[in-house]
Order: sequence, then C-alpha cells, then structure tokens
Amino acid sequence: MPTEILMPALSPTMEDGTLSKWLVKEGDTVSAGDILAEIETDKATMEFEAVDEGVIGKILVEEGTEGVKVNAPIAVLLEEGESADDIEAPSTPTPDAPKEAEAVEGGDSEPPAPAAAAAATPTPAAPAASDGGRIFASPLARRIAKDKGLDLSAIKGSGPHGRIVKADVEGATAKPAAAPATEAPKPATEGAKPAMPAGMGAEQVAKMYEGRDYEEVKLDGMRRTVAARLTEAKQTIPHFYLRRDIRLDALLKFRSQLNKQLEGRGVKLSVNDFIIKACANALQAVPAANAVWAGDRMLRLKPSDVAVAVAVEGGLFTPVLKDAHQKSLSALSAEMKDLAARARDRKLAPHEYVGGTFAVSNLGMFGIDNFDAVINPPHGAILAVGAGVKKPVVGEDGELAVATVMSVTLSVDHRVIDGALGAELLQAIVDNLENPMVMLA
Repeated sequence: MPTEILMPALSPTMEDGTLSKWLVKEGDTVSAGDILAEIETDKATMEFEAVDEGVIGKILVEEGTEGVKVNAPIAVLLEEGESADDIEAPSTPTPDAPKEAEAVEGGDSEPPAPAAAAAATPTPAAPAASDGGRIFASPLARRIAKDKGLDLSAIKGSGPHGRIVKADVEGATAKPAAAPATEAPKPATEGAKPAMPAGMGAEQVAKMYEGRDYEEVKLDGMRRTVAARLTEAKQTIPHFYLRRDIRLDALLKFRSQLNKQLEGRGVKLSVNDFIIKACANALQAVPAANAVWAGDRMLRLKPSDVAVAVAVEGGLFTPVLKDAHQKSLSALSAEMKDLAARARDRKLAPHEYVGGTFAVSNLGMFGIDNFDAVINPPHGAILAVGAGVKKPVVGEDGELAVATVMSVTLSVDHRVIDGALGAELLQAIVDNLENPMVMLA
C-alpha cells in the first residue's frame, strides 16, 4: 500500500517547519539514504533522507510552504507495482477543520486503520521503531500486518534501528483490541469567556501606527521560537540576580604570555575562552549548582556542559561545549570558534545546541558594561558578561590604583539554586578568573 512520508521532528523544540526545497519530484525512484528535501527548523536548515525505497507518487506539500506541522503527510511513496491511482486522499485534518470523531457511528462499523508510518527520517539522527507516535516498518511488513489484523505498535522490530520487518509479523497473531477509554465530559460553565491573549494582537498594534511609514517584517521559525521560549522563561522561571566585579589584570597578563607561546601553533586565546573554562571548573567545585529544572524534579549533572550564546542574523544559538572542565584552553578555543562559525551559517546539528546546565552570554565586545541575561530553560543559571574597563580601585594596602574591571551578573533559577549556593558558584567563577593559573592545575 502507498506509504505516507511525514514531516519529521528535526529538533527537540520543533513543532512545525518550512519545507524549503524538494530534491526529488513525482515519479522519481528513491532508495534508503537518498536526500528527499531540505527542511528549515526553528534553528537550522537540515537535509531529510529516505529510509525506504520506492517511487515518489505524489508531493502533498509544495516547497516554500511554512508552518507544516510535525507528523503531517508531505508526500506519498509507492512500492513496486503501485501507481498514483492507488493513492487515497490524505485524511489529515487541516488546522481549521474539526477533528475526526473518535468513535465510529454505528456499532458494527470498524474503527479506522492506524495511520501509515513515515517513510523517511531526519539526518543526522537515526530512526527508532517508534518516534513520537510514528512506527517504522517495511512496506511488506505493513501489508502483512494489515492482512492479519495486527497492531504494529505492539510488535518489536528486529530490523536496523528497531525497524519492523517481514519476519517480525509473519509469526505474530492478532489480539483483540481493547475498548477505547471514554473521557468523562467536562462540566460546561455558562457564560465562560475565552482566555484573553497575552498582549495586543497584530491588527490592534497596526492601527496604532496608521499613517506612519513602516515595514512589516515576517517572523521566521527562529524568531518565533526565541520569542516563545524567552516569554515562557520570564513568566515561569523565578529569576534572581547576583552581581560581582572581577579584576582582569592577572588574567590579561597570563593570556598575553600564553598567546606568545602558542603563536607557533596558530592558537589565540580570547578572554571568553577563559570565562568558559572558569565557569566549567566552578561547576565542578560547586556540584550542587550543576543542575537543571525538570518539571517535578531536578537533574544534577556530573560533567560541566557549558552553553555559549552566539548571535546570528535574526536570533541566536546556544551551542554547548560538553565536558568543558576536561578540555584545555586551546581545545575549548578551537571548538568554540568552530561552533560559532557553523552557528552563523545555521549548520549546527540539534545535538550540538541541546543540553547543558549553565550558559554564558558575553556582550563585552559591544562595549556593554553590564546587563541581566534571561535563563534559557532548562538551565539553572546564565552568566552575563560585560566589558573590561579601567577603573580606580582600592588596593590591598589601602592605596588607590587603576585596574581593569569586568562586571558580571549571574541570573539564577531559584527553583534550582538558592541564594547562598548561587553566591558560592559566582565566587568560584571569580576566583578562577582572578587567579587564572589555577585553571591549568
């Protein structure tokens, strides 16, 4: 039977995407591993490859279409002997259409057959037997299962990556389906009003600027995601802020010496490299702060996985430097340069910007003295880094001197880290940066 190719979830935060470009056309024969399309997620444009062989019978979503929901059919794959006449009209409801009734009218009628599984899977992630409701099975296994009345979701696949193959369904027998559970009707409230949207709508705002010259900027997936996640963060995370001034003179002198010695290897360390290393080491020194909020619990990580905010056109990425406490300054520097370059080209894979417990956001290179950063959930904290500027300070001997001082602000999730623990973490960061030699111990 024809198999629907579904819109894949190419990142953990992806709910819909843009089908940027088809690399196949109707009538093309494809094999497992062939690239079918380029799909723009909320973070990047990624290739989407086939896991089944067959013929592209029909393309359901034209290239350039935005807002295609994850698991929505985007094309139909035909197997040998099938033609376009075998394709049934897609039954997936449109966003504005009412949902299909769960119970079939007439007690003798059979319930609708399970939706066909996806015939393709994203790159680079490997497919699983079941992924977000999608079941991966070969066309032949699917046909045998239909003839025998088998429920594919109850069968464990023995093929590559858990895929259900012919041998898995040949010896299986059908089990009577359990009666669907009926949800108790919710009591209706007379005169209840729908929830008001958070903020003014587009038409309301536009009316305020009638007669003024402006350009309407359409939101892409990244900007929509940034807006949604940061709004959620400020509304749901109980932020509190800890501020410190850090003297950089010892670090700047040490950095200059190291860069001279590393010049022959083509390595040039930045102040940000030292900040990343200082934060990674501080999380090891204060392990209770190396944690994230997980809804009804906390997760405390053992490695120091530090995310770093990278500004890109239209938004930002937070690539994660995993095991940063175990890496040398030169290794961190090279990895950060690579991640930042690929972030600006939107070439990062999802596993490179997902995770971490802690983040660094540095606006010092733009001359910003200090600022408060918004925590990127589920992180427990983020360090906002300002510029290093020369300021008058009082020395240990009580005399006035001039020093290079950098202001930092630690934004903390109070659900994960209390005030005293946050202060201890920030003190560890300060100690590392004011005594940079200890970071090499």
